[in-house]
Amino acid sequence: MSDHQLRPRTPTPPAPTHPAPEPAAPKPTALTPTAPAPGRRASGLRALGPRAAAAFRSAAPALGIYAAVRALGLLVFWVAASVAGKNPLGPLSGRWDSVWYQRIAENGYGYTVTLPNGSVHPDLAFFPLLPALERGISAVTPLTLGGAGLLVAWTAGLLAAWGIYAVGARLRGRRTGIVLAALWGVYPTAFVQSMAYTETLFTALAAWALYAVLTGRWIAAGALCVLAGLTRPTAAALIAALAITAATLLRGYREQRGEPGAGRAGPLPRRHARMLAGVALAPLGWLAYVVFVAVREGGPFAYFEVQAQWGNNIDGGVALATFIAGLPWPAALGLCAALGLLGWLVALCVRQRQPLPVLVYAVAIVVISLIGAGYFGSRPRLMMPAFPLLLPPAAALAGLRTTGRTAAVLTVLACASAAYGAWTLLGAGPP
Repeated sequence: MSDHQLRPRTPTPPAPTHPAPEPAAPKPTALTPTAPAPGRRASGLRALGPRAAAAFRSAAPALGIYAAVRALGLLVFWVAASVAGKNPLGPLSGRWDSVWYQRIAENGYGYTVTLPNGSVHPDLAFFPLLPALERGISAVTPLTLGGAGLLVAWTAGLLAAWGIYAVGARLRGRRTGIVLAALWGVYPTAFVQSMAYTETLFTALAAWALYAVLTGRWIAAGALCVLAGLTRPTAAALIAALAITAATLLRGYREQRGEPGAGRAGPLPRRHARMLAGVALAPLGWLAYVVFVAVREGGPFAYFEVQAQWGNNIDGGVALATFIAGLPWPAALGLCAALGLLGWLVALCVRQRQPLPVLVYAVAIVVISLIGAGYFGSRPRLMMPAFPLLLPPAAALAGLRTTGRTAAVLTVLACASAAYGAWTLLGAGPP
């Protein structure tokens, strides 16, 4: 599939903007994913091993660089914690959200904390996939629940880097894919990728779901969305990406056939039937947990009430604006500049015509992260799964004349990220 696949349509596209009418085989377009060639599928499971090995060899540099920058972050933090006389494993697996996940893994749901100010924090705010994995791994290995959480996070980090590389390489070439995975590893709050949190697990599922859409594997994309929906509430962004892309494809197909929505529509091609099945499958994980909370608490909107108890209700950005207004003017100016940079990255992604599912996913993650009323310090972490925002800088770095320049920039960013991560993890506030 070319770099233009799944990109929004333009007035002068280089390829046809809609599939050709049936029964002729359609050409790929800006929105239509390319299904695997029939010849490849004919080999069945026997070809899975060689194909997977080839994919791994292609991604090996990206995985190696990602592992190196995360190892640097852990090393710097380990040294800083040792100098401070603190246990390095404590902040990684024994503080903040990781404690809630481990408590759920050990005892199930039902724990509630009442803070001195009277606010109530039930554990139903946390989704079940990570605790389930922690419980299962600790049951069959010598690892503690905290160790199992770290194993999941670190393994998922590598899978996420692989998926991010796969998306970047498909859209902009292999060199850009490698740099994209490295940039995700040196993101300012990338230290969370080394903690027993859900960010790496969710990003891995999201990246591979987007890759599945880009390659026309809608059922696989839907199944990955189910797992993402059991991991984090921001799976809503991934579900929206699939739904909007499918709706756009269907509209284009019906316009091509002269069926403008109303009236009788002919039978859909098999590829569109698979697409609709994947879209229908996608929200089931997220909905299942919302229904679980509703049944457990005896109210249809119980999940949203739980989030409101944690202060994570949607307020349209009022809390963010209030937080900025309460800062000293230098800090407020710096934060506004950071938000301006974020908006510029989003505009670049739109201007560079990223594929529709990739663009919708990234923008939705950013919007969800900014319009909530939750703790401000967590917002950069909540936006970390929006890796497509890093595609423009990744392409720019990959385009430098020499590999040495690219490596030098990534080295500086890795050192800065490691230092910031050590400082944050040894602090008092939650990341």
